[in-house]
Amino acid sequence: MMIASDNNTQRITDDFARFCADAKSATTPWLTGLRQEAFRRFENLGFPTTRQEEWRFTNVKCIAETEFALAEIPPPLSRETISPFVLDEDYLRLVFVNGHYVGDLSETAAAPQGTVVSSLSAALADQPALIKDHLGQLSSGDNACFAALNSAFIRDGAFVHVPRGVVVERPIHLLFISTGSSSPTASHPRNLIIAQRDSQATIIESYVGLNDGVYLTNAVTEVSVAENAVVDHCKLQQESAHGYHVATTQVRQQRASRFSSHYFSLGGQLVRNEVNVTLDDEGCECTLNGLYIAAGDQHMDNRTRIDHTKPHCTSHELYKGILDERAKGVFNGIIYVHPDAQKTDAKQSNRVLLLSDDAVIDTKPQLEIYADDVKCTHGATVGQIDETALYYLRSRGISEDLARSLLVFAFGNEIANELKLEAIRAHVERFLLAGQSLTEL
Repeated sequence: MMIASDNNTQRITDDFARFCADAKSATTPWLTGLRQEAFRRFENLGFPTTRQEEWRFTNVKCIAETEFALAEIPPPLSRETISPFVLDEDYLRLVFVNGHYVGDLSETAAAPQGTVVSSLSAALADQPALIKDHLGQLSSGDNACFAALNSAFIRDGAFVHVPRGVVVERPIHLLFISTGSSSPTASHPRNLIIAQRDSQATIIESYVGLNDGVYLTNAVTEVSVAENAVVDHCKLQQESAHGYHVATTQVRQQRASRFSSHYFSLGGQLVRNEVNVTLDDEGCECTLNGLYIAAGDQHMDNRTRIDHTKPHCTSHELYKGILDERAKGVFNGIIYVHPDAQKTDAKQSNRVLLLSDDAVIDTKPQLEIYADDVKCTHGATVGQIDETALYYLRSRGISEDLARSLLVFAFGNEIANELKLEAIRAHVERFLLAGQSLTEL
């Protein structure tokens, strides 16, 4: 099933051997074993092809045949350089450049006592037993080559641990910056978030690129939400024009916990984002919202799965897409209701606005229900700008370009309005209001 060239396959194998031999990556035997087992899975799986159902609409040949070198630690960046990407100076912040933690640009001193906001590499040294109990438990990469590749190259990322009963008032911003270079590079950030019983936290992941070099960000985030805990998660993906972004977010919820995800895909040449949530006890509530905006030849693939395994759980999902020029979007959402999950209440919707005749969307909302006392709905709508609404605005003296821009803003802003964080809402709104030519954003 491997579609990479023989040279590239050997390049990946050689990179892994050097990575394992690096003294900085040689930590504990259990982690070494996790990496090696993950790489064996990757070798067995290979890169996916469009012959596989889960990848039918997304061709990753451009990634599989590019010889990416592991991204190195770049020259130091100044605070002025990263300031456009810092959403709010009052947030707690971890900064990673090319996958490497940069302490000088991070701000964690205001974290509540007992709360850990650190790099994963530091946590592996300071709390190896806690990391061992959680790392790789939610996202093993058994059936996903990119997640397996990430596990094989685990080196650094963010670690957030919120103890029982602690409410973290300040949002925690995980900022990942790719600098790019003259040759293709790859980074594999690994994030682990643990919210203990009765705790609350807001986590923001943002991924940005500094230039138009070719690079791959292959990220995995694992989120454990204990009983009665609340985690609000926001992801802002704004890679550069030639950046590739492949990511998996894996979430497990315990009794009466609440998890919300707000995903904004605003950049990148090829993007694949997966969110998988398991409601693993009674009384859980899950919200998944997403907005993807693409133009030119961009390709954005969104895949979600919500597993209702126990009774009396609720999930709400709304993904919206705005596609212009020759852009292509994919939405594949699955709500899986297990036999014991009676009294499930689940809603799923995908709505897409096509701004050109050449833009394409492949949408596939799905329900798989094996319980008989549930309330579940799903659907998809695809359309163009409402000509009646356009005529109404123009009849009020508004130019056609501005009228179209306002209608696009109104369509996308439904997702932004759900955000509690003003800094992110303002950022998305500025993006939406930037004009009718999305390629200039």
